[in-house]
Amino acid sequence: MKKLKFSLIIIGSLLLVFIIVTMFNALTLESRQPSPDYFNGTINEDHAINTLSKAIQFNTISYQDRSKMDLIEFDRFITFLKESFPIVHEDLELEKVNSHALVYKWKGTDSTKLPIGLTSHYDVVPVLEGTEENWEHDPFSGTIADGKIWGRGTLDDKIGVVGILEAAEHLLKEGYQPSRDIYLMFGHDEEIGGDEGAASIVSTLKERGIKFDFVLDEGGAIVENMVPGVDQPVGVVGVSEKGSATAELSIEGSGGHSSQPKDRTNIGRIASAIAKLEETQFPADLKGPGEDLFEFVAPEMSFAMKYVFANKFIFEPVIERILLEQPASSALIRTTIAPTIFHAGEQYNALPEKASAIINLRLMPGDSLEEVKDYIKKTIDDEDIKVTLKGSEASGVSDVDSWHFKTIQQSAKNVYDEAVIAPYLMFAGSDAKHYDSIAENTYRFLPVQLTSEDLNRMHGTNEHVSIDNYLNAIGFYMEVIREADKETMK
Repeated sequence: MKKLKFSLIIIGSLLLVFIIVTMFNALTLESRQPSPDYFNGTINEDHAINTLSKAIQFNTISYQDRSKMDLIEFDRFITFLKESFPIVHEDLELEKVNSHALVYKWKGTDSTKLPIGLTSHYDVVPVLEGTEENWEHDPFSGTIADGKIWGRGTLDDKIGVVGILEAAEHLLKEGYQPSRDIYLMFGHDEEIGGDEGAASIVSTLKERGIKFDFVLDEGGAIVENMVPGVDQPVGVVGVSEKGSATAELSIEGSGGHSSQPKDRTNIGRIASAIAKLEETQFPADLKGPGEDLFEFVAPEMSFAMKYVFANKFIFEPVIERILLEQPASSALIRTTIAPTIFHAGEQYNALPEKASAIINLRLMPGDSLEEVKDYIKKTIDDEDIKVTLKGSEASGVSDVDSWHFKTIQQSAKNVYDEAVIAPYLMFAGSDAKHYDSIAENTYRFLPVQLTSEDLNRMHGTNEHVSIDNYLNAIGFYMEVIREADKETMK
């Protein structure tokens, strides 16, 4: 009886300690959000709105087959920029790389400081053939209606090009001169990889020994209802982007008549391999940018959610299990597989001699192509299936504690004071990856507040941006330039 009583006392004491420690962790979790220093700049709204509207009207479309690209239209767009932003083109040095990628150098007063770079792209994806009639306004009309600007590029990513140039034009008009050099860099082929745009800009600057403190590109945005337990919109700044790879599974063997099939056919074996990969999946681990995201948003959560994330060392398996329930959050914590193409057979009564499948993978930072290939081969466990893998690994992970990130976070907070600004892992690709080799840090952020429906419009039908969002984007770019100067003056 005494032993039982003693055991209950020990258990009770341990439980009390557990409650005290975990409650203390939750109650002392400090916010990682800066106080807003509200934006008070002046913007010529009519000029800004009309300029983006006109920019949309240029069919600067990128195609995988580059011979289809109408480069005359790209030339016309560059001339349009010169006419729309006369002060920028008078005061800044402009260099064209491969004739259509643009590099503006805004010289600062302190040459000892590393420059910063603001980059976007002005090419857009085509409108899917047959969907033109589904648009409320013509995709290249730049229509201004219902408090919105409509058309391809309003979100991806002429808004960035025009928004950055509007910010520079306004600051120059006010007589502003930055302390450090600022480069404004605009690619013309981001939608097809950026090889002749951003990649060539990087090669050019690298030859001159130019290194950036940080480069800011498009990427995450301010999204409503993004994180459970957080009522405010969350602005996610990409600090890394997942790698993208294509795996091909293929098998060859005797075919024959379908009336006398083997127990395991070529189609069946490839299908079985895919099924094994989907059933097994890559291991999940809340680390890196995914972990950083929740460290920044946890202090802003409801208490129950805050309690869980403040004690992640205890509840991590539960958190991971919850995140795996939804595709978007699942992709945040593991390398993903997506079978997209299957090739086999030509006739209904003939067994195919060959079968193959294509799988698209998005790699987590830290998962190498070689490791991913080995994992696939081990999982499918079929020596007759040939596995080939090609692609790019994840980009480097940028610092979330640096003044670079804090500059972007503060600038966003100055314009969107109610938003929670946090780092995250970007699933798609951008030009930012090219700048990794010449920048201390690269970040990815589109400074607009979007709904989930807006996100689907970026490469889809009825792409548009609200005028308020667009003006806020201009304000954000003005703030980034000025906030970066504050670091110079320290």
